[in-house]
Formats: sequence, structure tokens, C-alpha cells
Amino acid sequence: MQHHKEGLLSVHVAVLIFGFTALFSKLLSLTALDITFYRSVIACMVIALYLAYKKQSYTLDGLRDYFMAAILGVLLAVHWVTYFYAMQVSSVAIGVIALYTYPVITVFLEPLFHGDKPHRSDIIISIAVLFGIYLIVPDFSLDNTTALGIAFGVFSALMIALRNIMQRRYFSAYSASHALLYQTLVVALVLFVFHDANVISMENNQLWLLLLLGVMFTALPHTLFAYGLLHLKAKTASLIACVQVVYATVFAALILGEWLELNVIIGGAIVVSAAMYESLSKRQSR
Repeated sequence: MQHHKEGLLSVHVAVLIFGFTALFSKLLSLTALDITFYRSVIACMVIALYLAYKKQSYTLDGLRDYFMAAILGVLLAVHWVTYFYAMQVSSVAIGVIALYTYPVITVFLEPLFHGDKPHRSDIIISIAVLFGIYLIVPDFSLDNTTALGIAFGVFSALMIALRNIMQRRYFSAYSASHALLYQTLVVALVLFVFHDANVISMENNQLWLLLLLGVMFTALPHTLFAYGLLHLKAKTASLIACVQVVYATVFAALILGEWLELNVIIGGAIVVSAAMYESLSKRQSR
């Protein structure tokens, strides 16, 4: 019972932190690519120190695992960049709501790895998600910043869905910290060529925000969430994670002044409800 309570607390705290993480897309005066690059560098260093403290090995078992770590890292890089960009061109709430289409995307992608077909209920839920997105953006045009945010947010959801499926199927032998170490390293290496912002010329407040993002809002919540999964059912953790949308929306309203219109609230509620249903039903079927 004590471990169960500790697991619940860890996951709730991690999700709360994840909800605040979205605000860095607006608090930092950097491009989404630069934010992701520096976030990854700092997180990778912190996780490496954590593994050293735990006296865990840095190496992987074989060449296949290094290749898979590289693929997962590229997917994570695209996910983070498009996620932050979605929020920068629209709003925090729009980006986070669009991201939570990933449970529905997952139920369509996962059968491709097993040779199965999606269930009828999954198709119905997907239609509900599309309806929720339509309510948020009735006029879908790339000239519309909300539509652009939804488009990049959904693409980001596709990337994280692919990454999660492949990590569970091909990289599950490693701990979350071990996996994140290599993935953040790959993200940093991939984006090093493209990043523009020079850390030396940044203002002090921007440097502190980057440090907070990398340590407190990347390495810490991922570690807490991984610890929570040791003592909770994955279904429970997935359902709690959906509350991230509420946290991010409330924080954005209170801190950034990004208040929601009624159509966004209704459409977002439909999308998040679909995400919760898919998280619950998928785990029950397993």
C-alpha cells in the first residue's frame, strides 16, 4: 500500500510538472528548435550524472540497440520541436490538446506492428476526436494560427506515438532513465547542426529558464514518472497523464493570460475524453 501511494504521488507530481513544461514555449524567446537542443543537452548531462550516482552502466547490449536508440532519438527530436512550435504559433492549450490525440493515433499504428486491424470502437473514438478538432478549428486553413498549431500538434502526437510503440517493442529491456539518456543525446547531436542561438550571448534569465527546463522540467519528471510505473498499473498512469491538459491550460491562463474560448473548451474536452477512453480500454483489453 505504501509503495502504491508513493507511485501515485510520483506520477501526479510528474504530470503536474509536465503541465508547466509547456509554458517554456512562450517564456523562452528562442525558436522551438533551439529550446529542444539546449533542453536535450542539459537533460542528457543530468541523467548521465544520475546513472553514475546509481552506478549503472552506460552501454547497450549490442549494435541493434544503438541503432534503435538513434531512431527513437530522432523521433523524440521531431516530437519536441513540433510540439513547442505548435504552441508558439497558436497557444499552449491548442498545442497540448493536439498532442493528446496520440492515444488514438497509437491504436491505429500499433496493429501495424502485430498484423492486426483496429477495432470498431477505435474508429468511432477517432471520429469523435476529429469532431473535437473541428469544433476547435471550424475553418481549417494554414493561414489560421490555431489550425497551424493543431496541424503541428497532431504531427507531434504521431511522432511520440511511433516512439512509444517502438520503445515498448524494441527497447523495453532498458530503464526509462537509460533510454532517455541515449535519446536526449541523439536529439542534441541531430539538432546541433541546425541550432542558431549562442548560449554565451543569452540573457541571464533565459539561461536560468533553460537550466530549469532541462533539469526540473525534463530529467526530473521523466524519472518520477518512470518510478511511478514501478508501483502502478500502466492504465492508471496513462489516465493520470491526461490531466496534463488541464494543468497546462490553467497555468497558461493564469501566467500567460491565454484564456480559452468556449469552442476550444468543448473540443478539447472531447479530445481528452477520447484519450482517456483509449488509455483505459486498451489496458483493460490487455
